[in-house]
Amino acid sequence: MRQVRSIWNGAISFGLVSIPIKLVNATESHSISFRQIHTEDGGRIRYRKVCELEDREVTQAEIGKAYEDADGTMIPITDDDLAQLPIPTARTIEIVAFVPADRIDPLQMDAAYYLSANGVPAAKPYTLLREALKRSQKVAIAKYALRGRERLGMLRVVDDVIAMHGLLWPDEIRVPEGVAPDTSVTVRDKELDLADALMDTLGEVDLADLHDDYREAVEEMITAKASGERPAESPAPAPSGKVLDLMAALEKSVREAKESRGEDTAADTGKKAEVRPISSRSARATPKQTTGKKSTSSATKKTAAKKSTASTSTSAKKSTGATKKTTTAKKTPAKSTTKTPTKKATPRKRTA
Repeated sequence: MRQVRSIWNGAISFGLVSIPIKLVNATESHSISFRQIHTEDGGRIRYRKVCELEDREVTQAEIGKAYEDADGTMIPITDDDLAQLPIPTARTIEIVAFVPADRIDPLQMDAAYYLSANGVPAAKPYTLLREALKRSQKVAIAKYALRGRERLGMLRVVDDVIAMHGLLWPDEIRVPEGVAPDTSVTVRDKELDLADALMDTLGEVDLADLHDDYREAVEEMITAKASGERPAESPAPAPSGKVLDLMAALEKSVREAKESRGEDTAADTGKKAEVRPISSRSARATPKQTTGKKSTSSATKKTAAKKSTASTSTSAKKSTGATKKTTTAKKTPAKSTTKTPTKKATPRKRTA
């Protein structure tokens, strides 16, 4: 491990064993910080520490601590006052118990530190504690004081180093009252099955492959503006419609997750397409499976075919005869039509 400035020097108290250690930050922030400027001329905006009574700026050496009482009274507190407090953990990480790791609620996890052996004599007891933690598969619960207050910590082994996680005190964890949905909801087994399928499709991930996309975009934007170029425009997010059907949303999520992992979703679609026609045809296809029924039905079909052929020929003959009669009937009125005017003309003259 590269040399990192320690933020605290002390010792681990392990029963009667004392292990001199240095406390080193185990994490670092890569977030990009910005300065405040005057938008009209780009001038820096700075904050000055001013005494309200004297109305003047004061230096850091003139600044101390104080506790503000309920009525607004300031009670000065000095570093000597804090140093004289009867706290045995002022310079000691005191181990109080060893518990299984699953006993620690992740909500209690706070800042993380590496504990480095301080000097050659500390190597032996440091290694002893590290190996004891490994073999027991437990974590150590300890109390320590840092930055003016006593804290709770958890010691565990990371590779060949003892790491300590700051823990919040149990009374600092809020009860999740009123956070859960207050309406009665029923989850169906099919929905749970789809949720399980989505979890299986997404699978696991190597946390080392994850990175901060937002920070990288900010860095690219700053580089572009510094070189006088126009920052690249990010693609507009695809519009997402309001999903009203949970099952449809789960199915779509599973399908998109498979597509993103390069899996073939056409096979799944084909299987679903085949299931429905098979179920609808099964009732129609069932009678064809019996041999006796097949011969009976085929004989019936042949008989029906003969009858239909005979009836077709008969109807054809009838229709032919009917056509001839119709033709004759049409011709007869044509002849009588010529005689009709003569017969009808006579009565008309008599009537007149």
